[in-house]
Amino acid sequence: MASYKIIKLLPEDYHKLSSIRKVNEVPSLEKKFYSELLSGNRLTFIYTENYQFLGEGSLVFTHEDPDFTILNQRVYLSRMIVKDTYRNRGIGSILLQYLIKTAKDLGYKEITIGVDLDNLNARHLYKKHGFTEVIFTGEDEYGAFEKLLKRL
Repeated sequence: MASYKIIKLLPEDYHKLSSIRKVNEVPSLEKKFYSELLSGNRLTFIYTENYQFLGEGSLVFTHEDPDFTILNQRVYLSRMIVKDTYRNRGIGSILLQYLIKTAKDLGYKEITIGVDLDNLNARHLYKKHGFTEVIFTGEDEYGAFEKLLKRL
């Protein structure tokens, strides 16, 4: 594997996320993510190789869904994604381990994530890293999903 760095995303580099995923596919979500980044409610970390953005994941401290966050106890792992052409190379695992360690270092006792039921690769990855407690299963406008919890 090439040498990599995980960096904290600066607001002025937000546009570079388009190299990983379709930014503005859901403009209202992008606006929310960006304002959370500016306010400090969202910490986004980027997996880079040779200054290229290849993966992202965020920790969100307060969320409108009370399952996802509990002040100073439970943090939400959001927007965990690896660029299509770089999947299945261990990048997701590296990024996930980094986010879990960061949450622990910040003093959190629990971390949650939401995952689509049909996203088998992501579900396998999260289970492998200890997201084994299902706290909710349901459907939203994007389909069936579950909320997973890992105790830190």
